[in-house]
Amino acid sequence: MFNTKLLKRSFKDAYRGLIYTFRYEQNFRIEVIIAVLVLFATFYFPLSLGQRIVILVIVFSILILEIINSLLERLIDFLKPKIDRTAGIIKDMAAGALLLAVIASVIIGVMIFYPYIKQLFL
Repeated sequence: MFNTKLLKRSFKDAYRGLIYTFRYEQNFRIEVIIAVLVLFATFYFPLSLGQRIVILVIVFSILILEIINSLLERLIDFLKPKIDRTAGIIKDMAAGALLLAVIASVIIGVMIFYPYIKQLFL
């Protein structure tokens, strides 16, 4: 049924892709550090299961979108190595989509964590 050699290889390739992204993409490294802090807070504070699920979905969505954004940038650079207005617009649009997702995640994170953080300082 399953070809375990191919399955192991696909996981190895995916892992190598994550390591490459972490090594060469500064924004991804920053987002991973923030993700670790947010995940720590998610399990430190007494959040509901639903809140924890929302946080997990958001954290991993941002990391996935960053990888997709980086992938698009590299693909466009590969296909259009010379400066091209359309290529630049495509890259900017992908970055804009990521920025919107980050803004939404910050708003949602503040809405979820604010009451707990406020209690720490009272």
